[in-house]
Amino acid sequence: MKNPQTVTLALTGASGMPYGIRLLEMLVAEGKQVYLLYSQVAQIVAQQEMNLALPSRAKEAEAFFNHLYGLPEGQLRVFGREEWFAPVASGSNPADSMVVCPCTMGTLAAIAAGMNQKLIERAADVMLKENRQLILVPREMPFSAIHLENMLKLARSGAVILPANPGFYHHPQTIQDMVDFVVARILDHLGVQHTLMPRWGSES
Repeated sequence: MKNPQTVTLALTGASGMPYGIRLLEMLVAEGKQVYLLYSQVAQIVAQQEMNLALPSRAKEAEAFFNHLYGLPEGQLRVFGREEWFAPVASGSNPADSMVVCPCTMGTLAAIAAGMNQKLIERAADVMLKENRQLILVPREMPFSAIHLENMLKLARSGAVILPANPGFYHHPQTIQDMVDFVVARILDHLGVQHTLMPRWGSES
């Protein structure tokens, strides 16, 4: 995938919400159209990990992020968990790419099983069936055999499994440096330009 214009970003209830919020910040800064989905548990995790109160209503969430990032109307659209008329729910109008970050093992299992009970699962299912890019960012340890089998099934179906495992060869000095390492790898796979960290072998 090269330079997608529309990206669906789903936040679920795994630990690692700073990855998802930083990814959102970078996507909108690069002018991407973002469709944002998040689960009820994601709201709890955002409050716990970041003291961030994600609004429950889609329109309130759009207003919140538009104000936070100074976005033009329409660049960021937020959809409810059962908003079946959202563009991401149909293969006739899919985004160019989708990222689930952070991704719970429950969400990953539901996607692997082809379940469509919530909009996040349906949007991911659409990406797979339409041969669009789907990136899943699990944040769990250790992985059980069930987790690994689900990941293998999804990888064989075309999804990218990109665990939130920060590296240390760039000598991170802060937690933000470690967050940016993972977000940089996601952006690389999306084909979105960034300067979050020096690249391997570069002089900087």
